[in-house]
Amino acid sequence: MLLFVGLGNPGSRYAGNRHNIGFMAVDAIARRHKAAPWRRRFQGEATEATIGGERVVLLKPETFMNESGRAVGEALRFFKIALKDVVVFHDELDLAPSKLRVKLGGGNAGHNGLRSITALCGNDYRRIRMGIGHPGDKALVHAYVLSDFAKTERDWVQDLCNACADNAELLASGEDPAFQNKIHLAMEGRGWGDVKGIKDRD
Repeated sequence: MLLFVGLGNPGSRYAGNRHNIGFMAVDAIARRHKAAPWRRRFQGEATEATIGGERVVLLKPETFMNESGRAVGEALRFFKIALKDVVVFHDELDLAPSKLRVKLGGGNAGHNGLRSITALCGNDYRRIRMGIGHPGDKALVHAYVLSDFAKTERDWVQDLCNACADNAELLASGEDPAFQNKIHLAMEGRGWGDVKGIKDRD
């Protein structure tokens, strides 16, 4: 069994925020893989689907970003899921818009959702880093991540989330490099090779 976690903030006020791209990704996965209806569990919304022959729990914590680890920890304990079988989808300032990287463990790069999960559950989980770009000034970061994607960005956001859904079987079977490569090829194929000309920072 695996746990796919999308990070974001609950409620309509935040639904279109850059910080909520993790929610958007797991929503797309749930739709594509015909998951059961979402229901309130583990201080969040949860559902289940069979992906690539594996039973996968999908979770959107509703504790607000800074307390995401509470919901993740509750789900882990209930299902007795190992940390290595946790996959967290989140926004990444240090990747250009439309880019995606898979990472196991490592630092949290100032991301409060990751920091909370690491503090309460441990650090050795898989992260799906979904690039949103950086506003260029650290003082602008808070307002930037809590702002909605611009209309001009919404197509690549939808394409990136759909590509994650299309290739989720690879994540479920632990084929992270293949998953990352498939996403890269899908986004290149749709013309999102260099959104706004912003380059990766890492």
